[in-house]
Amino acid sequence: MVPTRNRPMLRILGFFICAAFIYLSFRDLWLNHKGKAKLGFVKRNGTQFVVDDKPLYVNGWNSYWFMDHAVDEHSRNLVGEMLEAGAKMGLTVCRTWAFNDGGYNALQISPGRFDERVFQALDHVIAEARKHDVRLLLSLVNNLQAYGGKTQYVNWAWQEGVGVSSSNDSFFFDPSIRNYFKNYLKVLLTRKNSVTGIEYRNDPTIFAWELINEPRCTTDVSGKTLQDWIDEMTGFIKSIDDKHLLTVGLEGFYGPNSPKRLTVNPEQWASELGTDFVQNSNSSNIDFASVHIYPDHWFHNQTFEEKLKFVVKWMQSHIEDGFKELKKPVLFTEFGLSNLNKDYEPSQRDKFYRIIFDVIYKSAKRKKSGAGTLVWQLFMEGMETFSDDFGIVPHEQDSIYKLMIEQSCRLGKVTGRLKEQNLKELCSHKH
Repeated sequence: MVPTRNRPMLRILGFFICAAFIYLSFRDLWLNHKGKAKLGFVKRNGTQFVVDDKPLYVNGWNSYWFMDHAVDEHSRNLVGEMLEAGAKMGLTVCRTWAFNDGGYNALQISPGRFDERVFQALDHVIAEARKHDVRLLLSLVNNLQAYGGKTQYVNWAWQEGVGVSSSNDSFFFDPSIRNYFKNYLKVLLTRKNSVTGIEYRNDPTIFAWELINEPRCTTDVSGKTLQDWIDEMTGFIKSIDDKHLLTVGLEGFYGPNSPKRLTVNPEQWASELGTDFVQNSNSSNIDFASVHIYPDHWFHNQTFEEKLKFVVKWMQSHIEDGFKELKKPVLFTEFGLSNLNKDYEPSQRDKFYRIIFDVIYKSAKRKKSGAGTLVWQLFMEGMETFSDDFGIVPHEQDSIYKLMIEQSCRLGKVTGRLKEQNLKELCSHKH
């Protein structure tokens, strides 16, 4: 038993021990918060991205799978691990899906019905990105069937008896489907993040919105249907969120409205998809143009060296259009070389990446419109089932890993950002 006279002293001692514990517990959190610079929105100044009045050239990647993996607590850690790995390479932007319409782990179960569990997974992705100083390019719907896409919207309208056509392209012109999509956009843009408490439309962690992944409307090769849809939806988004940049999500093909550029297309079929890089990107609410680079999917009989020549011509043409015609940045949001090609060798992928990085670096040095690249696509170890013939686990492919770090350092030097985002330490070492 404690003597009565010592009890006041023990109470005082207990108070100080408790206070010390609280201080030590919250000190690191406070210092981390205090030391974290306020994040500014990425903006556009002519043909350049800017943050805090400094140019930003993007070296980043695609990991479409973030939200899907964040739903399950057993795989959620892979999101943070991938973001950490990207940040350690100096990568600044990751493109990922902010949609999953119908099916397994659907964000939007049916028109206007959302799964809160999946929304919280997306909240987690955004919060983790901020933690690792990586910004997100969030894509809003898929032209393809993966994760629902426009096919799911058409099926919903058909099932509810309001669809005007069973064609997948009715996604672009059916009034009911347009309303479905607008409702989705409104819910997403005004979503209050359950982790950070910030509405998506007010969160600078989001680099930009991408309207649709690889849009095509083959039922109207003139391009009018798709253009009308782009104009309407981008106007709607900007009426809710005027803080974030916005892009279409194009592959970059030229259509009938750009007759002088048709020879730049890989083959004739590319001009018959209802898209047009210049016209679509010139929409008043579009802040920057997007292009993909997949020569081994677009050609069937070209040698590797011929594909490389095409890539340079393809990129330079779009950078020139961005500078002279659009007066907007051009971001190459997907590029990759398939490992299923008959003549494939790992060294080819190194050369392919090098050429693409060099074109962007030269454009950056000359202050042209080539604004950066996003590799398709990066994974963590053990995720082979989610990979494809382009997938890369960075630390398992040392030469690619080094190339990506080198590009981060080169672009950081051009913009004077070597003191930021750990680039100074990263770029002072030889990799």
